[in-house]
Amino acid sequence: MNKLTQTTQQAAMILKKRTKWPILIANMLLAFSASAQERKAPAYPLITHNPYFSVWSTTDDLAASTTTHWTGASQSLIGMISVDGLFYRFMGKEPAYFKTILPAADEKPYAIKYTETEPQGDWKALTYSAENWKSGMGRVGDIEGLDKTIWKTRDIWIRRNFTINSVQDINKLILKISHDDDAYVYLNGEEIFKKVGVTNDYGMIPVNKDKLKVGENVLAIHVVNTGGGARLDVGLVDQEKENLSNNILVAKQNSVNINATQTMYNFKCGKVDLDLTFTSPLLLNDLKILSRPVSYITCRVKANDNQAHQVKVYLSAATSLAVNRSSQEVTTSKLSTGSLSILKAGTTEQPVLQKKGDDLRIDWGYVYIAVPKSANATQFVTTEKGAANAFYSGNTTTSSKTGTGLALNTLLPFGKVGKTPVSKFIEVGYDDIYSIQYFGSNLRPWWNNDGKHTIENELGEAAATCNNVLAKCRAFNKNMYDDARKAGGEKYADLCVLAYRQSIAAHQLVKSPQGKLLWLSKENFSNGSINTVDVTYPSAPLYLLYNPRLLEGMLNGLFYYSESGKFDKDFAAHDLGTYPIANGQTYGEDMPVEESGNMIILTAAIARAEGNAAFAKPHWKTLSRWVNYLVNEGFDPKNQLCTDDFAGHLARNANLSVKAIVGIACYADLAAQLGDAQTAAKYRGIAKGMVAKWMKLAADNDHYALTFDDKGTWSQKYNLVWDKVLGLKLFPQEVYDKEIKYYLAKQEKFGLPLDSRKTYTKSDWILWTATFAGNQKDFVALIDPIYKYSLETPTRVPLSDWHETTDGKQVGFQARSVVGGYFMKLLYNKMTGKTQAR
Repeated sequence: MNKLTQTTQQAAMILKKRTKWPILIANMLLAFSASAQERKAPAYPLITHNPYFSVWSTTDDLAASTTTHWTGASQSLIGMISVDGLFYRFMGKEPAYFKTILPAADEKPYAIKYTETEPQGDWKALTYSAENWKSGMGRVGDIEGLDKTIWKTRDIWIRRNFTINSVQDINKLILKISHDDDAYVYLNGEEIFKKVGVTNDYGMIPVNKDKLKVGENVLAIHVVNTGGGARLDVGLVDQEKENLSNNILVAKQNSVNINATQTMYNFKCGKVDLDLTFTSPLLLNDLKILSRPVSYITCRVKANDNQAHQVKVYLSAATSLAVNRSSQEVTTSKLSTGSLSILKAGTTEQPVLQKKGDDLRIDWGYVYIAVPKSANATQFVTTEKGAANAFYSGNTTTSSKTGTGLALNTLLPFGKVGKTPVSKFIEVGYDDIYSIQYFGSNLRPWWNNDGKHTIENELGEAAATCNNVLAKCRAFNKNMYDDARKAGGEKYADLCVLAYRQSIAAHQLVKSPQGKLLWLSKENFSNGSINTVDVTYPSAPLYLLYNPRLLEGMLNGLFYYSESGKFDKDFAAHDLGTYPIANGQTYGEDMPVEESGNMIILTAAIARAEGNAAFAKPHWKTLSRWVNYLVNEGFDPKNQLCTDDFAGHLARNANLSVKAIVGIACYADLAAQLGDAQTAAKYRGIAKGMVAKWMKLAADNDHYALTFDDKGTWSQKYNLVWDKVLGLKLFPQEVYDKEIKYYLAKQEKFGLPLDSRKTYTKSDWILWTATFAGNQKDFVALIDPIYKYSLETPTRVPLSDWHETTDGKQVGFQARSVVGGYFMKLLYNKMTGKTQAR
């Protein structure tokens, strides 16, 4: 029993004895206790396979919100149950539906007036004359071939005139806007929206409809491009009234729990209890199961009153799982195999690998909803808007096969259910046909890399082996949690649980034309890069623990990029492109010390995890070129970016210098494993010589500074952790002790800041920093604020790794793979023999 429940029940008992209105108040308190959901995560993973096939719930109560893709776009899953003819909704909330008043460019281009010179007079007013402004079309931006009006200056001022025939008929006026960067919006001269920063996809901002006028109106917008991309698209829509029947009740959610591969809910649906389990079997040591893009949704029902009740369960999946924009047309079909009934949907356009970038959903390939024929299910297609009412009304005939905003519906009859539980499941799968373009070659997903397999067979095998797969998941969940708890305590284990599926689902598994395994990440909610080296670096501990081959797959493409001559510099590249197109680096600036150090350190970590340096041997010439760059340029780095590029350029970066030193020592370690004692001694000596110089240059009384020439500053020296994990024995213990003691005095409510420049932090780096604490007490002291952040952040998105330590709000980033770095303590324990991770 949690403390809240215990306290309110005790209070209720006291009130029953002492108050004038005991029953009423006691019942109110108990109702509050029962309805209050204990938060387990900032967002809950439901279906998690890769950057495109990834569905989440952003509320503690599953029925309180529409389920979404990790980007925030609606990907609606609806669940309802009928118990003796009474209907309860237990999953999802119908998305908001909108009627267009003023179309944005996702519907059609529109005329604008614009200027890139600051206008004189009240340019926001309806009466302002913009006849001297330029004429153009929306949307506005810097992408040739996509944007209708190209904008590459810092500022742009835009006016969009339109006519309204009736204000009274509008239910709820919404500003529909996408912008990069800062935007200031005025309707008929009055400010209705401002935001510093970016709104990806479309923000839907409520506006007082009384600000509209019958007749002529004007939207006036000022957008500022502070760096990077530039974009403005704007329109107005009317949010329609909800159409869900008032006779559909909401099930009472009793609990939600998360483990490594599953999210489990329990509901009271009148006289029946429902256990709902989402399983994405991401078992890292089984590439066949890992790569199969199929999740299970299991429903287990039983009576809670020892009587028998007639039960049906209804599950609906919107075809938005297979589109990038809601306006895209989809086509649906019903299929049948020997053992399965299947619904299928995908866009009619099928633009395979035609889009790249961050704020995108897949719009090629097909989503599949499969159910064993033995379940005697009924499957049908409706509009998304009409799906729930179709179930409620009993109209289970297919009403739509092609269109926009459709839903794939499955009705599971359970018959009479008593106290003996009855379970059934459906499968949600996705066949993306081709997953990645790799240096001009379109690559199929790993499960079908030879082109001889079908998704129908994968769905069939997943169904046939369901019980076995779920048993493997349960065993792994328990072992992983137990190992993490032994390594760092229960809060640490809970953080590892939150990180596990999120990290894996930011990758796609394919095979290169050269036959190499590629485990390619997407840099989510950032710039959308594919296979970013300094994203691989923090993600690595998870994969070193459970399958080092996957870390090899994160490095293989980068080695090929250099060794093929496609990247001919003396240091490692930053990335392979923009997801899902891996044709070469697209990031605008190199990170020479950062990425070279990362590649060498991770290669050495693979050798340690695998017990030999076989992976390093064919890449020795490349590793040697990179290590010599570190020797020449790494100790006292010039003004360049590191992985914390959001903080800006920095010269003489003490933490980046640590990376170079550790990288050089790792190269020496690899040389020793390959039998080259002379090379090992040479580079070991270089690294050790740098340590003494580093301690002198970075010293700042009771800690070590952010940079060699800026005393009075500080930073987390998280790169030191590999010295401990790999047993390099470079830095004396006094360095670690001094830094940890200093960090403990710098903590804020939600964690240790990244450095002295700002109060924001990166939680993955805190978990690394905490790992080299000299005792468990200090480790716990450093991670407890991150645990607190994970449960109390007001930003309800898949776990952000970049947050403000003072208030717990997201600064940027979400759903990223770097949280795999949370496993660093567990990796340290395994590498040093303190415990074994299964």
